Amino acid sequence: MKRIAISIIALLITVSCFAQERTIFPFQGGKEAMTGFFRDSVVVGQNIIHKRATGVVILKFSADLQGNVSQTIIYYADDAILVTPIIEAIKKSNHKWIIPNREKSHDYIISVNIRYNLPDTDDSAIVKAAMENYRNKRPIFSNNQVPLGLATLLPAVTINYDIM
Repeated sequence: MKRIAISIIALLITVSCFAQERTIFPFQGGKEAMTGFFRDSVVVGQNIIHKRATGVVILKFSADLQGNVSQTIIYYADDAILVTPIIEAIKKSNHKWIIPNREKSHDYIISVNIRYNLPDTDDSAIVKAAMENYRNKRPIFSNNQVPLGLATLLPAVTINYDIM
């Protein structure tokens, strides 16, 4: 009798439990499409290549029901010159974002790592330029609290560029 009662209780508990709502990836086409889009859309300028700039940029942006991007906020950047190409790429991503159900807009946090491909040969000029870049970095960071709210953390994107 106890087994039957326990079985009925277990059955009622499993029936009344709701599974976690399964969300789709917030970029049309999935993770691979998002990373490919950013690899193709981030245009590394000559000033970045010349300075051999590398680093991480973390920012938050909002997207509305139509997928329009707005309110881009920089949380952290290793160097100020790395921010502009990433913001331009995010602006190009209009109409590609999928908003979760029952929301008018949604916030996304993305981390982008920019680095250069090392050449096959050793070059002291490259080492010198890299050290000069490291010495003269102008980071952007928040010196106050950062309200995150309900935001989705996207997978990190790595952008590589050639220095030659």
